[in-house]
Amino acid sequence: MILETDRLQLRLLSLDDAEFILRLLNEPSFIQNIGDRGVRTIDDARAYILKGPVASYEKFGFGLWMVETRSEAAPVGICGLLKRDVLEDVDIGYALLPEFWSQGYALESASAVMSYASEKLGLKRVVAVTNSDNKSSIRLLEKMGFKYERMVRLSEGAPEIKLFAAVV
Repeated sequence: MILETDRLQLRLLSLDDAEFILRLLNEPSFIQNIGDRGVRTIDDARAYILKGPVASYEKFGFGLWMVETRSEAAPVGICGLLKRDVLEDVDIGYALLPEFWSQGYALESASAVMSYASEKLGLKRVVAVTNSDNKSSIRLLEKMGFKYERMVRLSEGAPEIKLFAAVV
């Protein structure tokens, strides 16, 4: 267990979460707003967990964490911190299954992650990236105190996306 809020718990992702990750990464909203990770099978999902979150835990001490309800430990999404080679700062990322949207879970989990970034990791600044047309994500970031800074590309040939930053 990494974090707990009133309604949620955030924990390390494990290979046991492959079925959930397979579903989340293939949600049309995930593909549209975050990108197609090419995860199509349980084995792909396991590889994604190992090469992404687990590798990040080992290298940086943080990564994307499973977000679950505290009451039933039902998985609702992922939220956490990423360190990308192309960005100077650590960035926050989150994605929830559509049936858990508009219930305050994204704000609750992301706010807890920002507190963790400040209090446990000593970060002074965290960034976030989102597609220009992802209005709900932009609203959430602004509600959390993030300010738009500039357009960035996460890889050569990738579309430009908005970079927001917050002092923590």
